[in-house]
Formats: sequence, structure tokens, C-alpha cells
Amino acid sequence: MTIHHLNLGSMREIDSTESLPSAPAVCHALLVETPDSGLVLVEAGLGLDDVTRPGELLEAEWVELVGPELRPAETAVQQVAALGYDPADVRHILLTHLDVDHSGGLPDFPQAEVHVMAAELQAALTEAPNRRYRPGHWAHGPRWVTYPGTGDSWYGVEGVRPSTFSPDFLMVPLAGHTVGHAGVAVRDGDRWLLHAGDAYFYHRELSADDPRSHPLMDIVQLDSQVDEGSRLTSQDRLRELANVHGVEVFSAHDPWELHRMS
Repeated sequence: MTIHHLNLGSMREIDSTESLPSAPAVCHALLVETPDSGLVLVEAGLGLDDVTRPGELLEAEWVELVGPELRPAETAVQQVAALGYDPADVRHILLTHLDVDHSGGLPDFPQAEVHVMAAELQAALTEAPNRRYRPGHWAHGPRWVTYPGTGDSWYGVEGVRPSTFSPDFLMVPLAGHTVGHAGVAVRDGDRWLLHAGDAYFYHRELSADDPRSHPLMDIVQLDSQVDEGSRLTSQDRLRELANVHGVEVFSAHDPWELHRMS
């Protein structure tokens, strides 16, 4: 498989707490070229409708808080095309959750199967519209594939479910940011990558010895969590996966992680 790391939406510029240059927060996504399942997108980011008609699709308070740059060239559909593919080649989209900046690109791939935890889809359909969930992102009627929160164990994490189309993609429950939040694991040769979504926001949070959050990004993290205890438990699991088991863990919005992995 070939794995591309993409930014599907630049946001407000943030400073590092280390000696790293300031950078805009990102919507880190993966585009995976597979031999048997076509193109697989992990996260959908902001879509063309979001960036061209933000007043209709996005909630004004959310736009004010995160400051999205709204560039058409950063949408998944345009980046897929720039790589020489037809957007119809994207057959599967795996989502960590259905927040606006993770699901906005779904209408740009109407034929793709959309994989998400069952609890997350139920919460989105029940609670929308609000700042978090925007029903315009699934008004086209996605081909949902949902997963229960029970299943196998993976490096000690319970409830992990292999995707319906390939054992090289796993849905890894990481509740707390939302009820049905999950990570998406991708096997890359002899190692695993884990897109942890919004289970954490800043790479220092996974430090084995001295975990620290980012003062600005933590405002968003704390404001948007639905269960702090579950979120902190999920972060403990992520530290173990990264520091004990050697899983390459990364989050959705940390620009320094994206730069390191691109």
C-alpha cells in the first residue's frame, strides 16, 4: 500500500511550546492506495461546500473559534484529483468521528462507503444540527457502515473491529471527545499507524515521562469533550500504544506531527 498524508483544512495559527516554528492547525488525513479496495480515505476534512458556502454549511461560532482558511485546494476531492485519480476511485472513507471538520468532505464522495462507530452515528443523527454535527454533510444519504463498540483486543485495547473490507484497517474505540469517537489503525508493512482523531490535540500529550497539553489547543479540547474520564483513559491507552508497542500514533490537528510524517 501507498499512504499519503494530507491536510484537509488549515485553521488558526498556533505556537509550539517547544523550539518549533508556529504553524496553522491542520486536518490531518490519510489517502491510502490499496491493491484490492481502491482508494481509502481516513477522515474527510472540510469539503467543497464548506469552503465555498461556509455561511450555509458551517456554524458561525465554530468558524470564529477555529478560524478555518477555507481553501478549495485543501479539500480531499481536489487533492485526490491532483494526485491523478478520479474521486470515484475513493471507495471507502473511515471516520474517527462526525465533527464538522472530519465529515465535511463526505458529499464530495457520494458513492463511497462511510465507516464509523454506531454510537457516533446515532449521536450525530440525534443531536444535529449544532456546532459539532452539521446535517448538510450527510444529506446526500451516505452508504453508512457502522461498527459496535465490542469486538477484538488489539495491543490491550478492547472493542477493536476490523473494517468490513480489509483486515489492514481497524476501528479502535477511543471515547471521550465524542460518545462514539474512534481511532483508525492502518497496517503499513510490518508496522501500524493509528490516526487518533481528536483523542488528543498535541504531540506532547503522549510523552511517556512528562505529558503536557497545549494551552490554546487545550481550550478546544476541553470545550468539546463529552466525557473527561473516558478521554483521559483513551489518552493513557494511546501513550501505551506509542511508547510500549511502537504504534505510530498521530492526531488530527497537530501541524508538527503532519510535517514530521509527510
